[in-house]
Amino acid sequence: MELMGLLYVLLAKARKEGTLAFEADIEDPAKSPVFSQSPKILADHHIVEFLTDYLRLMVSGNMNAFEIESLMDEEIETHHVEDEAPAHALTKVGDAMPAFGIVAAVMGVVHTMASADQPPAILGEMIAQALVGTFLGILLSCGFIGPLASVAEQRVAEQTKMFQCIKVTILASLNGYAPAIAVEFGRKMLFSTERPSFSELEEHVRRVKAK
Repeated sequence: MELMGLLYVLLAKARKEGTLAFEADIEDPAKSPVFSQSPKILADHHIVEFLTDYLRLMVSGNMNAFEIESLMDEEIETHHVEDEAPAHALTKVGDAMPAFGIVAAVMGVVHTMASADQPPAILGEMIAQALVGTFLGILLSCGFIGPLASVAEQRVAEQTKMFQCIKVTILASLNGYAPAIAVEFGRKMLFSTERPSFSELEEHVRRVKAK
């Protein structure tokens, strides 16, 4: 909601006063009264940098919508690959944990075989200890590291949707759509769990306009 409200204000300002009207806002977002209304967006330097860079290209007026769209797609893909690296690393660690568990089990069995002269009660305890290694490897992989990697991947997907929302909204504006309609294009890009309804967005935009 903050992102789309911010996009609406910036695009409406450009439509009313020209793209040079928000030049001061994009040059120093931290001191901009427009960006200050969206503290969550302002706190995300990736989103702010992405947004201000392409608004700056709009101000220059030397690129058409097709060129900007191609450049946006490349940058979004780069962000996505970079942000997915930790999730992929976690996935690899999770995939390796059962193997570590098997190694622990084999080492325990070897130790048990070396103690074959011990009574059955002691041998049973040693074999149980060996099997605990396998159990821990599978538990850590499927119960902790795997789900953590899945959450990290989901966060990356949600972040990517924010970039795509900005892209679609700016391109809609470049193609001549009014700010309210351009923001509606961006709303359609969001996941259904995060996407506000048309009336919710309209009410939020109305409040932003009032400010």
